[in-house]
Amino acid sequence: MAALCGLAAPLASPPAHADDNDDRLARIEARGTLRVCIWPDYYAITYRNPRTRTLDGIDIDMAQAFADDLGVDLTFVDSSFADLVTDITTGACDIAMHGVGVRADRARHMDFSDPHLVSGIYAVTPVTHPTVTRWGDIDQPGHVVAVHKGTFMEPEMRARLRNAELLVVDAFKEREQAVLSGRADVFMTDYPYGWRMAALTDWARLLAPPEPVAPTPYAYAVPRNEPAWLARVNAFVRAAKADGRLRRAAERHGLLPILAE
Repeated sequence: MAALCGLAAPLASPPAHADDNDDRLARIEARGTLRVCIWPDYYAITYRNPRTRTLDGIDIDMAQAFADDLGVDLTFVDSSFADLVTDITTGACDIAMHGVGVRADRARHMDFSDPHLVSGIYAVTPVTHPTVTRWGDIDQPGHVVAVHKGTFMEPEMRARLRNAELLVVDAFKEREQAVLSGRADVFMTDYPYGWRMAALTDWARLLAPPEPVAPTPYAYAVPRNEPAWLARVNAFVRAAKADGRLRRAAERHGLLPILAE
């Protein structure tokens, strides 16, 4: 009977999980490499130049700074917002550093660092548009506003528009194609992508609201239930804010208007 009781005790204990040890930092140090998920189409955040194939942006700079702080090499893993949950939960990377918006639906699958950027909704319209030259011109009868399906812009615009028509598109690039073709008058985006359109095209005008619309904090995403790793990431974010590295990177990439300090 004593032997049976001795065998029963371990069986009654909850099963161990890899997260219980929370040893990701030790694994990174042993591996000698920090694996960072990025979305390489995010201008000023994590952007791969299509001609030179080099990466540029605030979170490219911050990823390198974090790897330097950890004393390890850096490997970028191409990802996207559509693949974010899968890549974080399956261990494709240790951290996602591509301006990830902090949202409740994502928080079910990942934890977030302190925010480093905060962006609301901006609009992009042609510089030659005859009736849309400022934010107040958007919600007018006869105007069409394009949004990408599944983004936070969709429910926000659905709730806010009173006179203009909402056009929900399935593909990311379809927003600007709708505007260029005349199917829509404006498309809604965040500051980094809107700034990209204004900076890299000769047709786009970036419209800012007089007051922030649906400001969303952007942070770094890590696997859930790894408090030691999250604490190390937060220590880096706070140090980068305190010593000016984050501000200098934001200034270098034109993102001071949305810097979170």
